[in-house]
Formats: sequence, structure tokens, C-alpha cells
Amino acid sequence: MPYDSYTANRETGGFIVIDRLTNTTVGAGLIHFALRRADNVHRQLGEVDKARRTTLAAHQPCVIWFTGLSGSGKSTIANLTEQQLHGLRCRTYLLDGDNVRLGLNKDLGFTDADRVENIRRVAEVARLMVDAGLIVLVAFISPFAAERAMARALVGPDEFIEVHIDAPLAIAEGRDPKGLYKKARRGLLTNFTGIDSPYEPPEQPDFRIDTTITPAGVAAESLVAFLASRGITIAK
Repeated sequence: MPYDSYTANRETGGFIVIDRLTNTTVGAGLIHFALRRADNVHRQLGEVDKARRTTLAAHQPCVIWFTGLSGSGKSTIANLTEQQLHGLRCRTYLLDGDNVRLGLNKDLGFTDADRVENIRRVAEVARLMVDAGLIVLVAFISPFAAERAMARALVGPDEFIEVHIDAPLAIAEGRDPKGLYKKARRGLLTNFTGIDSPYEPPEQPDFRIDTTITPAGVAAESLVAFLASRGITIAK
């Protein structure tokens, strides 16, 4: 989009924001200068690379991305899976949605835009952890398919395992371990996935767990067996 600073050209240096549904003007602003920080940033390569880090581990690095509704069982199954991988002497780290929002992403809310940024940051952290040679388990609702695809694209083709923790809304809401659905139904929480914000389930996940019929422990065991079949837990 072409633009100028407002001091240089008032026509191309100012803007308004219009609600596309009502055509109402909801904001206005002036452009002072462009941010071009990326032009002055260059990748610095170290002598110790991903391949050398991987040789120190007893497994292949990857991202195990758990997605599903709140209350579906993501954190529980991710935690049990990490315990089993740790028992196999795999180097792991678990990124949980609530924990990350207590620190790295505590400045973000729950609008669609904030959810997109939430996943972008976590995906970049996961990419760095894979580069460090770890198996990183990511347990986030991650409601939008496009953001999950973005996270997959950041790592190698065999380094992303999308796990759909599948539970119907009625079941997840019935569990409601944190009381969030009740708050959302009363209007105390807005932009809550499944209530007033959409969830786009994976069409073809790498692994699917139906928590209406599969206990969490069994689910973790079956996932670890799947990872072994993919060669993830075996050093090469």
C-alpha cells in the first residue's frame, strides 16, 4: 500500500478506519513514519547447529501440537505424554496455553487478532526449541486452521505432529474444570471459543484422540506409540 508521512502529503499520510458492515467511521490517524526494522536485522549463524544438537539427544526434535476445545483434555494428555517421553530419556518441554499467557503473552487478550498473535509467538518459540533439539509439546486451543498451518510451516515437513484432542462442545462444557463455560454463558467472558468465538477443527490431523471414549492415560500411551512408529523417539 503506497503512503507518505502526513507532513509530506496530507492526502496519502492520513487514514480512517471504517466498519465494513455498517460503513461507520470508527477511527482515524496520521502516518508519521514507517517501521522498517527488519531491513537492518540479519541472521547470525552459530557453529553449533541443529544437526549437532540433535546428535546429543536420544530422539528426533519435533513439535507435538495439541489442539481442541477448552475442557477437551489437551493439557492433561500433553502432561502425561511428556512424562512418558521423559521416561524414554527424551528431552522435552511443554508449552501450555495458560502458562504462556502468564508471562510471554500476558499482554494479549482474546480477540481474534490477539489469538492469532498468541499462536504466532508460540509457534516461533516452538521453532526455536526444535532447533535446540527438543521435543516440544504445545497445548493450545489454537482455534484457527490458518495459524496451525503457519506453525507447521515453520519447521521441517516431518517435525510437526498435529494432535486433535476431540471432544464435542457439550462434553467439554459439561466437564468445565475451570468454570469458564459457565462464565461465558453468563456473559462474563467474551470471545470464548465454542460459545461466541469459532473453533475450526483439523480436517486431517496427524493423530486424533476421542476423549469421550479414550481415557487420558491410554491416549498418552497410544500417542507415544505413534511417535515411535514415526521414528521420533529413536536416535538416528
